[in-house]
Amino acid sequence: MLTTIIVGILALGAGIGLGKALFAKNTRLKIEEAESQARKIVADAQTNAETIKQQKQLEAKEKFLALRSEYDKEVTERNRKLGESENRARQKEQGINAKNDQLDKQIKENEAIKENLNRQIEVVSLKRTELEKHQEEHIRRLEKIAGLTAEEAKKQLVESLKQEAHTQALALQQEIVDDARQKANKEARKIIIQTIQRTAAEQAIENSITVFNLESDEIKGQIIGREGRNIRAIEAATGVDLIVDDTPEAIILSSFDPLRREIARLSLQRLVADGRIHPARIEEVVEKTRRQIEEQVIEIGERTVIELGIHGLHKELVRIVGKMRFRSSYGQNLLMHSREVANLCGIMAAELGLNPKLAKRAGLLHDIGKVPDEESELSHALLGAKLAEKYGENPAVVNAIGAHHDEMEMQYVISPIVQACDAISGARPGARREIMQQYLQRIKDLENLALSYQGVEKAYAIQAGRELRVIVEAEKVTDNDSDKLSFDIAQKIQTEMTFPGQIKVTVIREKRAVNVAK
Repeated sequence: MLTTIIVGILALGAGIGLGKALFAKNTRLKIEEAESQARKIVADAQTNAETIKQQKQLEAKEKFLALRSEYDKEVTERNRKLGESENRARQKEQGINAKNDQLDKQIKENEAIKENLNRQIEVVSLKRTELEKHQEEHIRRLEKIAGLTAEEAKKQLVESLKQEAHTQALALQQEIVDDARQKANKEARKIIIQTIQRTAAEQAIENSITVFNLESDEIKGQIIGREGRNIRAIEAATGVDLIVDDTPEAIILSSFDPLRREIARLSLQRLVADGRIHPARIEEVVEKTRRQIEEQVIEIGERTVIELGIHGLHKELVRIVGKMRFRSSYGQNLLMHSREVANLCGIMAAELGLNPKLAKRAGLLHDIGKVPDEESELSHALLGAKLAEKYGENPAVVNAIGAHHDEMEMQYVISPIVQACDAISGARPGARREIMQQYLQRIKDLENLALSYQGVEKAYAIQAGRELRVIVEAEKVTDNDSDKLSFDIAQKIQTEMTFPGQIKVTVIREKRAVNVAK
């Protein structure tokens, strides 16, 4: 590059003119100065290049040292890990060697034990052979002494074991049965109920009497008691008239109320089976029987609603349905009538494209007003509707109950269905008897008349309504008041009621003092 510059300058100077010496001299001076500057630039460039080269060498050396330091660290870490792995491997090898030594020792011990067992087995085999010989000899001697072969003795032993096992099985069976009686009384009742449900039998509902059969006529004297105190206690506790006549081995229970007759029948059955018949025992048994009848009423109601496929019925309505079993309407059993109406309603509703379950529910409950817990001035239809509404029944069911005798306006389609099915059930030939219903109503009115007087605790119409037995509270009624009360009731019956023949009014006042010895 410098040579090119010089050549250019010389060419330029030759071109301008060789005659201009001064100019050439100046040019030479400038060329020399330029050369001097060029050399200086080259020297500076070489110095800078050397400096840069040294810096790059230093940086490369530092980077090399850093990489080498990092490599040394990695190598050191790898060596450390390798050392730890070697130590663990060495420890495992030592453990394996120790286990191998222990196994070798156990193998040697087992071999020794095996040899010992083999010797013992040989000894046992010899002894067993000797024992079998002795046993055979013993069996031969026993057979000779007993006169039986081994097979015959074995058969006798097996037979004895069979008899013993049979005896133990019977004892175990009896124990299981006793345990089941104690712990599963309700389950047993369910099984009995299911068995009865599968049996188709005709039902006969007595209207006013029940015959209680006896094993012998000697029991009649125990039932009557000394001076008739037992029979009076039974009649006072149950409200049922006991007729003891010449009928062999039988006592007639007379009452218009089937529930009372059932309580009296079961109470007599328990008393006769127990053998202890006296007034205190009679009252205790009658009270227990009443509680049992209450449970039976609930079970009858539950079984009825299950058989009809009715769900969600209030428990109080279930109890009322069960009470229908012991009531009659114009000689027709109320529960059988209600079940028949329920089935008819379900069939009719299904044929009409309506809800058969709702119709069946209304049919079952349509006469619940005939079995109230308390007397009411309302008709049985309106009272039944009130009870159904109280226990949360569907408004259609409530309306059907209240309207089945046109005492309430029909607002739902199932109401005329219930009314029609009620008429169908009651209109069957022989289903109802008007005279019996009137008689029962007269008996109820007779008892209610006596209960309307203050101080009267219980009132029972017995002997088919020919006698009214009134039990008063001793704290509220004196002996003189009893005479007056008997006269007043007789006069009121004579003036307000119509009845054939005559009615005897008996007022009973009894004072009891009860204390408990502890």
